[in-house]
Amino acid sequence: MITVVTGTSTGVGKTVATAALAVTAPGSVVVVKPVQTGAADGDSDAREVTRLSGVESLEWTTLDEPLAPDTAARRQGVKIPAVASYASRIDALTQDTVLVEGAGGLLVRLDAAGGTVLDLAALLDARTEVEVVVVVGAGLGTLNHTELTVDALRARGLTVRGLVIGAWPAEPGLAERCNLEDLERIAPLLAVIPEGAGSLDREGFVAQAAGWFQR
Repeated sequence: MITVVTGTSTGVGKTVATAALAVTAPGSVVVVKPVQTGAADGDSDAREVTRLSGVESLEWTTLDEPLAPDTAARRQGVKIPAVASYASRIDALTQDTVLVEGAGGLLVRLDAAGGTVLDLAALLDARTEVEVVVVVGAGLGTLNHTELTVDALRARGLTVRGLVIGAWPAEPGLAERCNLEDLERIAPLLAVIPEGAGSLDREGFVAQAAGWFQR
C-alpha cells in the first residue's frame, strides 16, 4: 500500500503526522521524502521521521533554500527530477507500506514542469493502490483549506483515507472545538496529534502514537 501524506499548507504538521503513521502502519514500512527544501539550514523531514519513529526514511532531492521546490531549484541553478521519475522509484519499493511525504501543500510544484504532489499521487494511483492522508490545521480557516484540498484529490479520482489534525492545542478555543466536529463532514478524521508531539523522544512518541488514532 502506498500512502501519500499531504497538507493543506506548510507548517501544519505533516512530518510529525507521517512519523505517527509510520509507527502505526502494519508490516514493513518505509518513508519517502522525494524533495526536501531548506537543506542549507539543516532541515530534513526524513531524519526527523526516523528520529521520532525509528522507521527508515529516504530523502532523494535536497535544495538549499526553504522555498517551493521549483523556486528553490531555479534560484540555486540546478535541475531537479520530474515527478514521473519519483513515481517510478516509489513504485519499485517493496515494503508493505510506503509513506510518501509531500512538500508544502497539494499543488506546490515539485519540478520545473509544474508537476505537483497531486500529479505524483495520480501517477502512483495509475500503477497500484494509493490512498491519501491530508494533514490539516486545527484553527480558523482550516475548513476552507481542507475542502479545497480534498475536492482537488477527489476530482482526480484519488481515495482520501482521511484527515489528521497535525497540532491540537492544549487549550482549544471555540473555532478548534467546532472544527473537530465539522472536519468530519469533509472526510473521516483519523487522528488528532497534540501540539508539541514532535518534541518527544522516540520512546515517548512511539508509546503515544497509537492513542492519537483512537477516535
